[in-house]
Amino acid sequence: MVSKQGMLVVVSGPAGVGKGTLCRALFTQLDGLEYSVSVTTRKARPSETEGKEYYFRTRQEFLKMIENNDFLEWAEFCGNLYGTPRFHVEGVLKRDKTILLEIDIQGAIQVKKQFPQGVFIFIVPPSLKALSKRLHGRGTETEEIIQRRLATAVQELGNIYDYDYVVENDHINVAVEKLKSIIIAEDCRVKRMHFSLKEE
Repeated sequence: MVSKQGMLVVVSGPAGVGKGTLCRALFTQLDGLEYSVSVTTRKARPSETEGKEYYFRTRQEFLKMIENNDFLEWAEFCGNLYGTPRFHVEGVLKRDKTILLEIDIQGAIQVKKQFPQGVFIFIVPPSLKALSKRLHGRGTETEEIIQRRLATAVQELGNIYDYDYVVENDHINVAVEKLKSIIIAEDCRVKRMHFSLKEE
């Protein structure tokens, strides 16, 4: 009889590379995945539910969690704190499930320091020209910000060797198939399994 351990899969890459699109597609095609739910200090929106979209905490509660080493990683954006809670990730893993964490590169590096047994996947664009086209296509940022993101993307490529796998997001369907293959293969690793024999 074979039982499998839970697995943390971390997907990251430069802004605009399509991480979110790939992860959403992956969830529709691969059973047994669970999303990592972050903790935040921002106020909940009317449509959001505690423990589903986020775990909502006061700033004081969040800072206390930092002191207690309750996060695999955390950061501050626009005056609000966000973090990946250890209790949620470990809770999913104890149920022998696979948990998917979509995060930026700096966050992924923090996670790897605390959870090196995770599976780390770096998403890259087919070219800087393609990445520029995607960022412009979103229509949500100024030209100055886009150019800054492109310069950051070049720098972030230097982190690629901190990851286990690289997937090029040229064609979405192909990239999703590669992600599925990685997760399926990792799920079959001997080190993630417990074996026991029983008489029938």
